[in-house]
This record gives sequence, structure tokens and C-alpha cells, in this order.
Amino acid sequence: MIRYNRHIILSEIGLEGQNKLSKAKVLVIGAGGLGCPVLQYLAAAGIGTLGVIDFDKVELSNLQRQVLFGSSSIGENKALAAKKRLEDLNGNIEIKAYPEVLTYQNALELFKQYDIIVDGSDNFETRYLVNDACVITNKPLVFGAIYKFEGQVSVFNYQNGPSYRCLFPHPPKKDAVPNCSEIGVLGVLPGIIGSMQANEVIKVILGIGNVLSGKLLCYNTLSNRTSTLKINKNDTVINDVLNIQSTFKDKALNINCETNEIASIYDLATKENIQFIDVREVHEQPNIEGTNVLSIPLGVLQNNLEQLKNDTDNYFFCQSGARSKRAVGFLKEQNIRNCFSIQESAEEIKNYLEEQHKEKTDVR
Repeated sequence: MIRYNRHIILSEIGLEGQNKLSKAKVLVIGAGGLGCPVLQYLAAAGIGTLGVIDFDKVELSNLQRQVLFGSSSIGENKALAAKKRLEDLNGNIEIKAYPEVLTYQNALELFKQYDIIVDGSDNFETRYLVNDACVITNKPLVFGAIYKFEGQVSVFNYQNGPSYRCLFPHPPKKDAVPNCSEIGVLGVLPGIIGSMQANEVIKVILGIGNVLSGKLLCYNTLSNRTSTLKINKNDTVINDVLNIQSTFKDKALNINCETNEIASIYDLATKENIQFIDVREVHEQPNIEGTNVLSIPLGVLQNNLEQLKNDTDNYFFCQSGARSKRAVGFLKEQNIRNCFSIQESAEEIKNYLEEQHKEKTDVR
């Protein structure tokens, strides 16, 4: 217990409290800017079972804020890279890595295995999915969000308290709010907000302090000002979520949120007659060996609709997924329905397509 001595000598924690931490099971959604400090501090605190789910790979641009990773981690799956680092930080706890996409097919079963869920995601589709799965499985949700120089923290679905939908009943219009890859973020901000999230997790486990349930804490790094907003519970919204439980696993159902427009490239391996469209600018597009990827930059998509195939599914991609989502949103407005945005990065898509080509060539 020498490792946790500074906890144990705190009268509010003691040996009994440290044992509670060692028995707790916490799942972190995303090993990005928020997930990294959450995972780091929860592992150091001795959380007995720490899970992390993330399908993405470490990129050079991540290192400005995702402090679990170093240059040697570039190209590795984030969940697996985080697991390796955390096991070095604390080899006495169990770290479970899930190098996959969180979906409506796997969320419920995964959440049931944990006591607390921490949302470190960076997009609204995932936030609403995480919230709804927490409501259905009755798991507390420790929420965090960042935007440029500002961050938010709250605890939802805690002891019959409000949910995320009580604060934001419906998702914003697609691409109305840019993510940090488009608008930027101060590097230390996710560290501050992620540490606050870890703090809320520990308070929930130990039953100490005032948990941020029914409250949204807002922090501005430039002014060092904090404000706390009250969140009222909306039973109607929560009941709407509970009513979708029977269909939760069967289809990508998200109230007023068309998540079926988002696809993962790893779900396409068994499909045939697929058209891939790169909507980046021409100078951004490398040659992808052995594949026939159609190039239609987003800015000229409207004038090149005739290039899209009507008898197959069209899968759009870009560097971060932002432009491909805008492309699909535009096409939906034109009543073109067989279009999907691939959520993986362009580099990951390139590697996947070239690997698929290699496998087909080897078979021949």
C-alpha cells in the first residue's frame, strides 16, 4: 500500500476508501485529449479495472495534448498504446483495451461490465450514443467537453439525476460545431478538464464531496473564470431514451440524429461493388496503391454529382471526417441516399485499402 500512501493518510479516504477504488470498474470512451489525463490519473489512483475504447491511431498532431503518447506511439492504435503506457504506470491494476468503434451494437453489453462511464469523445454522435446507453444500463456518466479555450464538466445519470439529453435534448445540426482538428484547441485545456473528470470519478466511487450532478461546470482558460449552471431533470426525455431499449441493438437509433450516415471502414470487408470518394483537395490526396478511389474535392462536389454511382453505396472520406460528413449531408439534401461518411482517418483508410488489395493479389 506504499503506492497509495498519500491517499490512505487522508481521513476522507483511508484504507477503506482505497479498497473501494481498487474494486471499481471504469470505462473511458476515447483515448484522446480528455481520455489521456483521465486514464493517467485513474490508473495512478488505483482503479481496479480500467477500460478504454478507441478505434483511432496516434498521429503526430495528437502529441500537442494527448500526453500518454510519445513519438514512438505514432501509428499505433490509441487504446492499445494507452494500455501499454498505463501498465507501466501501474502494473497492479487491470487495463482492458478495446481497439474498436463504439456502436449501438456493442455499447450496452460493454457498459454493463463497468460501474462508471467516462465520456472523452469529440463528436456529438458518440456523446448521444454514450448518454443513451448509460441511461438504459443505469450507469453514471462523467462528461467532459472542450472548445478552443473553454471546457465543461458534469456528471449525468447519477442517483436518478439529469442526463445529457436533459441539458441538450437534440444534437446540433450536422457540422454546425467544428471539432478541434478544424478550429484548434489549447493544449493544456484537455488536461485540465480531463483531470476534473477523473476527480468526479473518484468522488463518485468514494461517496465524498459534492458530485457535479445536476450542474454543468464551465471553465475558461484565458480568464481563469469558472461558472456553474443548474441542470433540471427532464423525465420525458429520459423516458424517450428508455423506450428505445428494445430496438437499441437492432439499428442505429438516436433520437433526431441520423447516425446511419456514419460508417466504419472495418465493417465493409464483406461488401462488394463499393465506391470510395476522397473529398480532400487534390494536393492532399496521395496515390492509394491498387485501388480505384474517385477524387471529388468537396468544393466541386455539387458540379460532379453525375460521377456518383446510383447502383452501389458511395463511401466518402477526408483527413478527419469533417468534410466527408458535410458531403454526405449535402447529398442527403439532394435526396441522394446511398452515401456514407467513413469515420476513420485518411491515413487509416489508405492503409486498409492497400492491405485489402494486397490480400486479393496474394490469393490470385
